Amino acid sequence: MTTEQPGPGPLSADTPALQPTLAGQAVRVARLYYEQGLTTDAIAGELGLSRPKVSRLLSHARKSGLVEIRIHDPEGQAQGLEAQLRARYPFLHPQVVGVPQGSTEDLWTERVAAAAASLLGRLLRPGMRVGLAWGNTISAVSRSLVPRAVADVTFVQLNGSANDADFVSGFVTDTILRFARNFAAGAQLFPVPTFFDDPATKQAMWRERSVKHVLDLQERADILMYSVGSHTAHTPSHVYTAGYLGARDLHVLSSEGAVGDIATVFFRADGSWQGLSLNARASGPELSLMQRVQESVCVVSGLGKVAALHAALEGRLMRRLIVDEVTAQAVLDLDRTRG
Repeated sequence: MTTEQPGPGPLSADTPALQPTLAGQAVRVARLYYEQGLTTDAIAGELGLSRPKVSRLLSHARKSGLVEIRIHDPEGQAQGLEAQLRARYPFLHPQVVGVPQGSTEDLWTERVAAAAASLLGRLLRPGMRVGLAWGNTISAVSRSLVPRAVADVTFVQLNGSANDADFVSGFVTDTILRFARNFAAGAQLFPVPTFFDDPATKQAMWRERSVKHVLDLQERADILMYSVGSHTAHTPSHVYTAGYLGARDLHVLSSEGAVGDIATVFFRADGSWQGLSLNARASGPELSLMQRVQESVCVVSGLGKVAALHAALEGRLMRRLIVDEVTAQAVLDLDRTRG
């Protein structure tokens, strides 16, 4: 009676005789898979192996430590920044959006806009009024919306936009109407100048019945969505590039300590806005509105807006913040240097 010798068993790192060959094969397969991006089918064809064997070799490479897989989770970083923002600003509900390392500010804005569009879709309920402050960031949000009809919703423009440039471009009107059409909602435009030449003209206009109707809708808004404006942003805010402000206006703002704006109402580094001369001519609402409305959502992206965002946080000019992780980190760093 003859006794058959056992054939080779399954791949195992515990078989000393196989160890060098097994390790060498595993490393070779791992390089092709992880470094050159070949599929398991392609590796099998190149090395003359079966596909199951290629899979076993890859598994061995991971289990034996020949390959180390590290996951750089942007959400993990984002969650840590959210916790820091909540600790520093207890009134705030932050959402920090992870972005790829080394990516451009244009991509940050795209990711942040998509997050803001998603949040608005979750918050929106029938019968709500939503105040919108136009600008480049909110325009980006409008292009990221997912269509959904919501009954009896009205989108209200928070600040005027009438000047020669916007009459030609339609930038502001298109943004507001894009929100309204997306949700099969109504739109209340605000056809007054962004900045009046004379504060007295503004006061007279504010007594007009049609204007008072819009102001009332703004006051009764359930949700506000806006960004912070800054002339130092990578893509400067629309109000700084479309002819709304002259050189003299910018000089006065700088001399009075203004660092940014919300809905074309300017504020200082401590978040205060009272007494800035241009605000007497501005069409945007008192910034106390952003403090009162429970769902006041500020959407910000870009290192050029760091000082303006920090100032707005100091003034509690938002309840929610959606921001990319790079900008969030820069705001926290700025806060530490000033603290």
